[in-house]
Amino acid sequence: MRKKILIGIIVLLSGFLLAGISFYIFGRIAPSRSGLTVTAPPRVPSQILETSKAFSEIANSVSPVVVNISTTKIVKREAPSFFDDPFFNFFGSSHDFGSPKKWKEQSLGSGVIVSGDGYIITNNHVIEQAEEIKVTLYDKKSFKGKIVGADPKTDIAVIKINAGNLPAAAWADSDKLQVGEFVLAIGNPFGLSHTVTMGIISAVGRASVGITDYEDFIQTDAAINPGNSGGPLVNIKGEVIGINTAIFSKTGGYQGIGFSVPSNLVRSVMEDLIKYGKKTRGWLGVSIQKLTPELAEKFGIKDSDGALVGDVVKGSPAEKAGIMRGDIFLEYSGKKVKDADGLRNTVAQTKAGSQVNIKILRKGKEYNFTVTITESPKEPGEAKIESVPADAARGDALAGLEVIELTKEIAQQLGLNRDEKGVVLLKVETGSAADEAKLRKGDVIQEIDTKKVANINDFNKIAPTIKPGATVLLFINRGGQKFYTAIKAS
Repeated sequence: MRKKILIGIIVLLSGFLLAGISFYIFGRIAPSRSGLTVTAPPRVPSQILETSKAFSEIANSVSPVVVNISTTKIVKREAPSFFDDPFFNFFGSSHDFGSPKKWKEQSLGSGVIVSGDGYIITNNHVIEQAEEIKVTLYDKKSFKGKIVGADPKTDIAVIKINAGNLPAAAWADSDKLQVGEFVLAIGNPFGLSHTVTMGIISAVGRASVGITDYEDFIQTDAAINPGNSGGPLVNIKGEVIGINTAIFSKTGGYQGIGFSVPSNLVRSVMEDLIKYGKKTRGWLGVSIQKLTPELAEKFGIKDSDGALVGDVVKGSPAEKAGIMRGDIFLEYSGKKVKDADGLRNTVAQTKAGSQVNIKILRKGKEYNFTVTITESPKEPGEAKIESVPADAARGDALAGLEVIELTKEIAQQLGLNRDEKGVVLLKVETGSAADEAKLRKGDVIQEIDTKKVANINDFNKIAPTIKPGATVLLFINRGGQKFYTAIKAS
């Protein structure tokens, strides 16, 4: 009996053991066959975890200073005149076809709180012509915004809300930015409030983009879309390095290229807008232009760094200091002048009354001047070019050009001083060297290779002396704007 019990116990235990082994084996095999292999979670390096946490902390610290700005303006459009036709009387006197049409147009943008008492930075194009401005804070509270001042030349504006004890943004020195740095863009793209995108600084000092008059943009690949305008671009410390302004896009949406106004320029504009209600700019009184390799060659210098003086305004600080047309700016206030755009921005940010040391290159020799910067006067509008007589004389050596002597009457039509001298371009042949150099009808040639051209006789004497294929330096007056250009004679 005992023997039977013992055998039964052994069989029972063997069954449990076999069942356990089977369960283990099939438990490992079944998921593999079904494609549901269970894997252990990856071991994430602590540096990556810390970096991810750091970006989250940056977003959390900066978001409270970013606001949503919605604006409303009344758009008015006159009805077409054909609605005045008697035919429309058929509808009776109650029709409103001939009445002006009005409607409200709304737009969205972003802004950055810059002081605890309610001053906010945004773009000029966000609030331009706005009749109503609504500012919504991070905590969803809304306030009515009032325009303090705006500067279309940099697309920066300051608005004010009646609030206190607000968080304010911290600023970084944008002059110290390096290409490749991580950045975050925060704003309200397409009305989606407090959206954060990440990228790097793609380039600095972007100019000649054609967005504003004074350009020194930070370029970034952090996603910027409609509604981001006026929002901050921040560094990994959570400091504002720029105000997001525009994108380069063929579709209207993000394509990897966005532009921000650098913080140092923003702060300079902001301070004047808050203090004076407008932006005051320094003025030197010269027209400057890019020093191309061709111009550098004609002026006898090795590289294209610097800015060429195209003209000097009479009575200006530059003229009083002794700066002349044809000079090349090498240094301004101890800093090297890299190009014309950089110099123009630097002069504009110089306070009126400041004395500045300038180094120039003149006919191969360096000279130093001290100039007292004044406030920039109002800029004159561009003169429209009127038609001129067609009985032109042809400069034989400059193929593709037809010229006529500049008379007092023609000068007046071109918006020039009646005492100006030179020859006027009547025709620039398409595909000619002059056309490629972007000369155009109405330009006035006043010098050829630094030789003065006062009339048609001077032109006809100098033009034949130009050797075929030689690079020719022309001094041009275009509607009062004077500059040098270099072309190769045909």
